[in-house]
Amino acid sequence: MYEALFAYIKRYSNVPLTSNEIEIIHKSWVPQKLKKRETLLHRGEICKQTAFIVKGAMRQYSVDDSGNEHTIQLAIENWWIVDRESYLMRTPSVYNIEAWEDTQLLILKRKELEDILEFPAIKEMFWHMDQNNYIASQKRLNDAISLTALNRYENLLKYYPDFVKRFPQHIIASYLGIKKETLSRIRSQLSQQ
Repeated sequence: MYEALFAYIKRYSNVPLTSNEIEIIHKSWVPQKLKKRETLLHRGEICKQTAFIVKGAMRQYSVDDSGNEHTIQLAIENWWIVDRESYLMRTPSVYNIEAWEDTQLLILKRKELEDILEFPAIKEMFWHMDQNNYIASQKRLNDAISLTALNRYENLLKYYPDFVKRFPQHIIASYLGIKKETLSRIRSQLSQQ
């Protein structure tokens, strides 16, 4: 289970881990399994852990006063999922995080994160992750305010084709900020081309 995590660290860091650091990582990240629709974080809770997805698919979403769900993150293997604001600021979350498939995770509690951030490889990995996350968030925000629903869906197909295969249409529509019916029309239009 840890092989995926170590491969991820190696991909985002040029600094090798020492044998002592590897041992500490094994103790710090705790394996956890979630069944489909099982929740990792409930709205109102303080997020005390970040999760590396070894296998499976998850989503992070909010629910508005009318009961509508708004998906803000989709995540699959080799992705991280966490409510960063709640995790870092220690405030109640406005999100739910749930498994969309049976999922295997490696969980890292905040205390352990603070300890391992001193490892040069982990520090470099998180720096790259933060940069990539910022760029992706900025791009997603720009797409949401400047592109048509069709263009947003085409970008999703281009950059994240596995999402369309792994998540149902209503979640994809929520992630894109469009109605399910709009997504149905777009998919129909694209299939006729």
